[in-house]
Amino acid sequence: MCTGWCEERCTSSRSGGRQTGKGVDLPSWLCVSILFLALWGQASPQCPDSCHCAWDTATVLCTDAGLREIPEGIPPDTVSLHLERNYIRNIPESAFSNLVHLRDLYLSHNRIDSLASGALRHLGPEVRLLDLSYNQLRQASREEFGSTRAKTRLYHNPWHCDCALQELMETLNLEPETVNGIICESSVRGLGEGSRWEDPGSQGEHAGQSLVKLLDSGVNFCSLQRKTTDVAMLVTMFVWFFMVIVYVVYYVRQNQAEARRHLEYLKSLPSPRKTPTETDTLSTGF
Repeated sequence: MCTGWCEERCTSSRSGGRQTGKGVDLPSWLCVSILFLALWGQASPQCPDSCHCAWDTATVLCTDAGLREIPEGIPPDTVSLHLERNYIRNIPESAFSNLVHLRDLYLSHNRIDSLASGALRHLGPEVRLLDLSYNQLRQASREEFGSTRAKTRLYHNPWHCDCALQELMETLNLEPETVNGIICESSVRGLGEGSRWEDPGSQGEHAGQSLVKLLDSGVNFCSLQRKTTDVAMLVTMFVWFFMVIVYVVYYVRQNQAEARRHLEYLKSLPSPRKTPTETDTLSTGF
């Protein structure tokens, strides 16, 4: 390998090589340089496939790379990670747990429709921007995001507005410029919208409205969900109570019918007749 070649060159140069003005053997200097470059190349981090790494700014560019999942081998000293405009569908748990220096995470214009529990929980306190816009997210909760305080973009997703999303909105540090772009494509159904089990394709009365504006106007999805759950429980209890009553009535009527049939059977039996011995005894007495 290079080490053996360099040692051979250095030995030959010491025996009869030409000296420079500073007293350093020129072939020896070249040999040391080659060794340094070889060792630096082996120690330096590798860039993920289909990505470009700018080592001077610790930026990893994987934009428009045709990726279908989070790439492996992202350098741990990455500061800015660009994964936008790919075909990523989900973010697994602890996908970025080793990126302790990460500050900007761009995941927009993908097909992300689910986040594993704790997928973004391990983002460090240094993260200042989290971009999840232009994806296919419908539901999310605080468990997936953890305690991150990064400025977050969630607009242009087909959100289903419910209590979990409301609690998430109250927790995250949303980007003010884009917060009105978080639109409810569907929502939990209120008490005045009929049964929860009817018309499952209905989008709810808040569909097409900005979630932030709905919350500012006093809409409370957690309250709606609790009321709907209470009504569902009452309906379920009523149905069970009605079924018990029906069974009891049916049971009593069946017993009455059985009792009548038994009584009619007893009446249909012939009455017992007196034996001849009893008749002769009575005649002799008279």
